[in-house]
Amino acid sequence: MVEGRTHRPVIQAEKCHTCDVCIQGCPAELIPEYRKEERSLRGALYRGKIGRRTVRERIPLPPCEEACPIGQDTRGYVALVARGRFREAFESIREVNPLPAVCGFICHHPCEEACLRGEVDQPIPIRLLKRFVAEYERSGEKVLRRPRRKRRERILVIGSGPAGLAAANDLRLLGYEVTIMESLPFLGGMLRVGIPGFRLPREVLEMEIEGIMALGVEMETNHRFHFDGKAGRFEKLGFQAAFLSIGAHRSLRLNIPGEGLRGVLRGVEFLRDINLGKKVEIGKKIAVIGGGNVALDVARSAIRLGSESVEIYYRRSREEMPAIPEEVDEAIREGIKIHFLASPVKIIGRGRKVIGMDCVRMRLGEPDETGRRSPVALEGSNFRVRADTIIAAVGQRVDPNASKGFETNRDGTIWVDPETGETSIRGVFAGGDAVTGPGWAIDAIAAGKKGAKAIDEYLS
Repeated sequence: MVEGRTHRPVIQAEKCHTCDVCIQGCPAELIPEYRKEERSLRGALYRGKIGRRTVRERIPLPPCEEACPIGQDTRGYVALVARGRFREAFESIREVNPLPAVCGFICHHPCEEACLRGEVDQPIPIRLLKRFVAEYERSGEKVLRRPRRKRRERILVIGSGPAGLAAANDLRLLGYEVTIMESLPFLGGMLRVGIPGFRLPREVLEMEIEGIMALGVEMETNHRFHFDGKAGRFEKLGFQAAFLSIGAHRSLRLNIPGEGLRGVLRGVEFLRDINLGKKVEIGKKIAVIGGGNVALDVARSAIRLGSESVEIYYRRSREEMPAIPEEVDEAIREGIKIHFLASPVKIIGRGRKVIGMDCVRMRLGEPDETGRRSPVALEGSNFRVRADTIIAAVGQRVDPNASKGFETNRDGTIWVDPETGETSIRGVFAGGDAVTGPGWAIDAIAAGKKGAKAIDEYLS
C-alpha cells in the first residue's frame, strides 16, 4: 500500500505481504469517512475483496515467516504486541514455538534478516519483541495447556536439548505419553551446558522446561540410554517409538602439532565444565581459535573467570564469521580482541606446558561448498602468539559412543531417511545436531517438531 494525495490508501496487491505494519500507521484509518470504505486496505484485506481469494492463495508467505525454520507467524504476534495485547501475542508464539523465551535470548533471528522494513531503515526487532512478551508472561498468571486428545502409545525421547524438548512438547499435545531421558544431571542439553548463563539465564530455561513438564511429560536425568542396533530395548520398556536428539557434544580437533600439550583445551568441553559447576583452571593470557558462537562464548567466559587478556584468532574475515553479529559486538565491548584472517599451524610448548602458537596470515580465495570464501595461507606471513592457555572452538561432532548401533554418515552424524527422519532402527527417529551437525537452536526446534509429526504419522 502507498499513501494517496488525500490520505486515501492506494493498494498495490502484488507487493503486499500482509504484515499489518502499514495498517498500524495508515493515516486513512484515522479519518472517519475512510474507515468503512470498500477500497480501503483494511476493507480489501479483511473482507477478501482483492481477487476474491485468500491472502495465502494470492501471494507467498511474508519473508519473515518464510525465513523462520518453524514458520512462526511473525506478523501476527508483532501486530498483537503493537496493540498492547501481550498475553495473546505470547500464546500466538507458543502455538508454534515451545521455547519462546529461549529464542528471545539466543535465536539468530533469520526473520529479521528477511524483514522488508530493513530496506527502509531497520528491521522490526522481532527477537526482542518475542523476548519481551515471554518476560511479561513470567510475571503473570500461567495459562495451562492441555493435550488435544489421549493416545495410549508411549514415546521415548532421548536428550533434552531444543530438539528433544520440542518433540516432547508436540507429542504430548497430540496426546501421547512421553518420557525424556537425559544423560546429564540437568535438563536442557546444549542449552544448559553449551550456552553460558550470561547469554541464556538459567531461570528462563527452567521456566520453559517447567512449562513442558506441566503438560505431563516425564523427565529423567542421569539416565544414559544406549541402543543395541535393534528396537528391542525401548520396546521392552513399553515404548512404541523413540526420538533421538543427543546433540553434538564433542569438539573437533585442530589436527596440528602440539595439540596434546597441557593448557590446550576444547571449547565445547570447556563450556560444559563451567556450566556443570566444575572447577576450570586457565591462565592469564588466553588465545581462542574459531569464529562461531562457541568461540565467542568461550572467550567471554574466560574474561569472567579472571583472565587478563583474551584474543580470538579466526581464519576468515568478519563478514564470513558464523557467529551472531550482536554477540561479536558484545565480545569487542568486553575487551576481547579479534584477529581476522589468521590461523594456527603449530602449538608451542616448554616441557609439556603450552606457551604459545605459530600462526599464518590468510587471504580469501574462491567460495567453498558452504558459499563462504575459502581461506588461503599467505606464504612467508608466519607470526608467533604468546599464550598460557589455548582453547580450540572450531566445530563440533557427535559423540561416537552415543550413536552406537545406528547407521552413520561419513562425518559421524546419524543417518536418517530424508523423507521421514527415521533412523536405521525401525521406530526410532532422530533430529537436531546429531543428524545435521552443529546448528542453531531454532533449527533444532524445527527438527524436533518435524520428528513429532513423523512419529504421529508412523503410529497412525
